[in-house]
Amino acid sequence: MKLLEGKTAIVTGAARGIGKSIAVKLASEGADIAFTDLVIDDNAKATEKEIEAFGVKVKAYASNAANFEETHKVVDEIVKDFDRIDILVNNAGITKDGLMMRMSEAQWDAVLTVNLKSAFNFIHACTPIMMRQKTGSIINMSSVVGVSGNAGQSNYSSSKAGMIGLAKSIAQELGSRGIRANCIAPGFIITEMTAKLPEDVKKGWAEKIPLRRGGTPEDVANVCLFLASDLSSYVSGQVINCCGGMNM
Repeated sequence: MKLLEGKTAIVTGAARGIGKSIAVKLASEGADIAFTDLVIDDNAKATEKEIEAFGVKVKAYASNAANFEETHKVVDEIVKDFDRIDILVNNAGITKDGLMMRMSEAQWDAVLTVNLKSAFNFIHACTPIMMRQKTGSIINMSSVVGVSGNAGQSNYSSSKAGMIGLAKSIAQELGSRGIRANCIAPGFIITEMTAKLPEDVKKGWAEKIPLRRGGTPEDVANVCLFLASDLSSYVSGQVINCCGGMNM
């Protein structure tokens, strides 16, 4: 029997990148997948087809995760389509980097809203369903910069630190209802975005990492699978760094 057979997972921001890898990994272990993105474009449709190949149920939903009412509506749709929600992965996020003295209010607000409020929105919408089921796993995608900070990313670091505080608080509030909440803090992960960085920049990052390489989206997805499955049934309120030893 597969690790997630009979379970339904929501993964936000999953048309591409780390979110896609997570959705595919969970599907490979038997989970039905409801995933969201701002628009359902060719990338989202390709992800849908890739997941279908595992023989699980899958549907992509266009949703602005940062909008409270829209999130509740899409979760209602998901429940009608899938009947239950066992796993919630809050992955949706953006960056708008800049030094504090040059950062605009709009840059700050956009990152905090998309990265942190979106997680609140989905947790708020999903927890009543999980409470009725008396089981659930909530996984917030944080970052090593949410643990240690990073110059030029005060907005992003703050949002990712907030994801940690949110998960720990939810773990305390809902543990008695059988609901777990944890965080994953990825380090330097090779995605389409980071692959475009100059070679000297990527080399500089690798030299700071004890394993001497960047991570892959699948590295993060493997940690997510652990937290989503019953293998981690006694793990809650924790932050797992997936960073090759970069942050100890």
